Amino acid sequence: MTSNNLPLCESYDVGLFDLDGVVYAGSARVPHAAASIEAATQRGMRAAYVTNNASRTPQDVADKLNEVGVTAHVDDIITSAQVAADVLAERLPAGAAVLVVGDRGLREAVTSAGLLLVATAEDKPAAVVQGFSTQTGWEQLAEATIAVRAGALWVASNLDSTLPTDRGVLPGNGAFVAMLADVLQTEPDVVAGKPARTMHRASVARTGAQRPLVIGDRLDTDIAGAAASDCASLYVMTGISRPAEVVAAPTLHRPTYVASDLRGLLQPGRSISAAQASGRSGRWIADQAGIRCDGPAGADDAADLLALICALAWSDRAHTPLDDNSQVAYAALGLGRTATGL
Repeated sequence: MTSNNLPLCESYDVGLFDLDGVVYAGSARVPHAAASIEAATQRGMRAAYVTNNASRTPQDVADKLNEVGVTAHVDDIITSAQVAADVLAERLPAGAAVLVVGDRGLREAVTSAGLLLVATAEDKPAAVVQGFSTQTGWEQLAEATIAVRAGALWVASNLDSTLPTDRGVLPGNGAFVAMLADVLQTEPDVVAGKPARTMHRASVARTGAQRPLVIGDRLDTDIAGAAASDCASLYVMTGISRPAEVVAAPTLHRPTYVASDLRGLLQPGRSISAAQASGRSGRWIADQAGIRCDGPAGADDAADLLALICALAWSDRAHTPLDDNSQVAYAALGLGRTATGL
């Protein structure tokens, strides 16, 4: 964690951004995301985009980012498909047969790694690699089952059980991996994507980061991946994981900083450990009298209050009372008193 009072974008040299729920949500832009990333890069932070979705090629991802107003190039993209293909290339001889259960992004990554795509277990693949595709069905899963039972290495691009879409949260790759695991009574040999360290190491290597900051909306992938790699993280409230989940998070799912959205990059970080030490976050103060707001309400009160509540919930001060104003703000965050112990 940075100890100075600089904005986060000046304290960390590379921002490793998640996409869905952080930069965009389905086909919609996340408010303030594009402008905040542009401002952060102008102030010295390099932006790289790290996605567990293996269905898109890096060019597809870059095109999508440019559509939502974020300037991005292919070299700025790290996908779980690329990392999975790298894992296969490290473990298999050149030209080895690989059965791909997934979409174009994964197929192109595997062929780019010098491996041979096959479609059935009859081709005796040395490995099965599984990534998200809307076309995944019984036939593909059956072939993968037969191949893994015959001894093929099993690599999953990621284990995200859900996928945010314009129609709501739908089954993700992890749901299909879990189905296969239940049939096989075993787990994948390797998981490439977040929160595995494999993904983080690849992201750092590709960007040359010295002081990376992981930025995401999901505690179980983005934040857990950062924690597993001893990397600082910023949780934003614009996606899947809700504030109540942050307060109740186990140790390995706890972010370093919290922010309402990506504008938090342009400010000194709301550090939960700093709030623990000082009993204060922004206008919010915790003392023997309880939690109270010292000053007029502001646009960033939600993130300030969340940082302070996390600081209390993760310490021995979990039963600090709330005054009337903080009870209103607390409820606005969607936090349940019984769930958090406050």
